[in-house]
Amino acid sequence: MNVIIGIIVVLGCVAAGYVLSHGQLMALWQPYELLTIGGAALGAFICANPGKVSKQTLAAVTGMLKGSKYSKAYYLDALGLLYDLLAKARKEGMMALETDVEDPHNSAIFQKYPKVAHDHHATDFITDYLRLMVSGNMNAIELENLMDIELETHHEEGHQPAAALQRVADGLPGFGIVAAVLGIVITMGSLGGPPEEIGHHVAAALVGTFLGILLAYGFVAPMSTLCEHIARDEGQFFKVLKTTLVASLQGYAPQVAIEFGRKAIFGAERPGFRELEEHVKKK
Repeated sequence: MNVIIGIIVVLGCVAAGYVLSHGQLMALWQPYELLTIGGAALGAFICANPGKVSKQTLAAVTGMLKGSKYSKAYYLDALGLLYDLLAKARKEGMMALETDVEDPHNSAIFQKYPKVAHDHHATDFITDYLRLMVSGNMNAIELENLMDIELETHHEEGHQPAAALQRVADGLPGFGIVAAVLGIVITMGSLGGPPEEIGHHVAAALVGTFLGILLAYGFVAPMSTLCEHIARDEGQFFKVLKTTLVASLQGYAPQVAIEFGRKAIFGAERPGFRELEEHVKKK
């Protein structure tokens, strides 16, 4: 929703300022300039990025409309899931989790928290490390080091779409200049014609520069920044999972382990101690 609001504000304010300055709004409609700038930017993007990064970027752009899913309710469900799993392991032994770990989609515990269960990244992270904990071959320090390696890899991968979009934003003003130069070339071929025709060509050329800068700083660069925020939220979510699991492996009771995880949540999404306790009891 914020993306749509931002786009409306950018377009509305730019158009309103131009119209209030007695400008003709239709003079800004230059589809061939858009084709030149947008096509060149798209071609450069395809040339610069491997297919997997292009797919990740497309998924990130479409996902922006939904915003970050890591809300307080999502964290409550994630910590509730971990509590139930760790409580079962503490009561019945780690081997009792084998069925839940090997087949989470049919696990009664996972099905209590469908939002988290349907997130395959979160489910894989939890089950992979619970599987290692069930095997009993790793201590807390070794497991934490392995988690750090995975989270660092995930961090690098998660920031690739933002970096790709930022490079497009950096190139758009240059492509705007390319469109403007082409417009001037057309204008030079019209010298000697009616002044209105020459003025039309010059205006179209200047619009190319305008569009390149507007697209770069009004749309693509902010989208790149938003991608970074979403990737940061995702990375922090996995850090919460890591903190909880490591605390459990260090011997803390499930109630204390999820409190470790709660403390790792950003303040805006962090539930209160009583709120988490009541949520766990209700579930």
